[in-house]
Amino acid sequence: MAMQAFTDNFSDESTEAGFRFTFYCEICNEGYKTQFVESTTYKKAGLFNVFGQVATAVSDLASSNLGWELQRGASAIGQRFEGMSPKWQKEHEAAFALAQNEAKEHFYRCPKCTKWVCENDWNEQEGQCTEDAPRQNVEVAAARGQKMAQDIQEAAQNTQVFHGQIESKQTLCPQCGKPAGEGKFCNNCGTPLAMLECPKCGTKSPVGTTFCGECGTRLG
Repeated sequence: MAMQAFTDNFSDESTEAGFRFTFYCEICNEGYKTQFVESTTYKKAGLFNVFGQVATAVSDLASSNLGWELQRGASAIGQRFEGMSPKWQKEHEAAFALAQNEAKEHFYRCPKCTKWVCENDWNEQEGQCTEDAPRQNVEVAAARGQKMAQDIQEAAQNTQVFHGQIESKQTLCPQCGKPAGEGKFCNNCGTPLAMLECPKCGTKSPVGTTFCGECGTRLG
C-alpha cells in the first residue's frame, strides 16, 4: 500500500534499524527532521539479505536534500524497500503516519498558493505564506534601509571634500632669477641655495642677500 503524504516535499531516511523522515518548506527548503523510531525487527531474521545496499542508497538520496515525492514516485520507494519483511513494512507505514503528525505542527498550508511552508515563511497575521502576504514590518524596514542607502550615496556625490586651492611653488635662484629646482644648487647656474641666517635676529634669507630683510643687519 502506497503511503500518502500531506506534502510531497520530504525525504525518507529509514534504514533497517528504524525510521526517520525530513519534511521541507516549499519556500526556503529548510527541513524539519522527525524523531527516530527504532524498528522492532532490527537484527532479526526475515530482513532482506542485501538491505545494506538499499540503506546506503537511501542515505545518499536523503543527503542530497531533494526528497522523495511519494504521490508521484510511490512505486520507486516501494522498489527501494522491496524484500523487507511484512512486519517491517507495517512498522514503516506506522512510523510515517506518526512522523506526519509530528511535522504538521511545524508547517502551514497557504490557502492561496497551497504551498506547505515552515513557521519562518508564514504570515500569521494574514493567514498566508510570506510570498503571497509579505510581513509589513519586514517590508517597511527593508524599504527604509534601501532609501537610507540611496540618500547616503546621493549626499556623498554632492559633497565637496576639498575646499582649498592647489598652488605650485618654485624656488627662484637669487643669482640668475630662474627656477632653481629642489636641490642644494641652482639647476641653471650652480649657485648654492642654502639660506643665510641673520646673526642678530635669526631670520633666514637667500644666498646673495646683503642685508637682513627683518632687522637690516648686514649679512656676510
